[in-house]
Amino acid sequence: MDAILATLQRWDLHPVVDHFTVSLLIIGVLIDLIASAAPTRTWVRYMALTLMILGAIAAGASYLTGDMEGDRLFDAMSAPAKAVFHWHAMLGEYFAVAFGVLAVWRILIEGVGFFGGSRPVYLVFAVISAGVLLYIGHLGGQMVYTYGVGTALMSPAPTPTAMPTATAVLNESLPTVSVPTATPSVPTPAPLVTVPPMPMAPLATATAPPTGAY
Repeated sequence: MDAILATLQRWDLHPVVDHFTVSLLIIGVLIDLIASAAPTRTWVRYMALTLMILGAIAAGASYLTGDMEGDRLFDAMSAPAKAVFHWHAMLGEYFAVAFGVLAVWRILIEGVGFFGGSRPVYLVFAVISAGVLLYIGHLGGQMVYTYGVGTALMSPAPTPTAMPTATAVLNESLPTVSVPTATPSVPTPAPLVTVPPMPMAPLATATAPPTGAY
């Protein structure tokens, strides 16, 4: 039994069944109102009866599938989502029973002459119940589109990493980087070339003229 329930939960049947519940019951009530304006068209009345019976069955299925989904998702809901879910589940349970009673009442109106006179009262309760059904659907949509129940938005967002403050950065020891300074390159002086002194020519010694040459 648990394996069957787990399989049904994986199929996400609740929103599928809900669409049948809303469409069958709302259209069934509208056709019953039209049938009141055309009492000679008995096929319209039987159409409304058929839709009410099918809608009541769908309402019971909506409650059962919603109960399965609630058991699976309730712990992961936020507090506001749980408040909406409370009203959605409670009204869904009450009006699943209410539409079952309306379906039986509608069968008695069509099949037992004594109940035929209660048709106007039945239509009043059917219209009110259809209005509440729309409100129940609104609560279900609010759970999904506002609070992300059953979707990826339901998972908690990751906690952002705290950014370091300027004070923390200042208090930390900053790594030092040694940058070598460029030293000016002094050109090496060229070696001095020793030039040997040039030899000086001997000066000619002046000789005195010989005496007695006059």
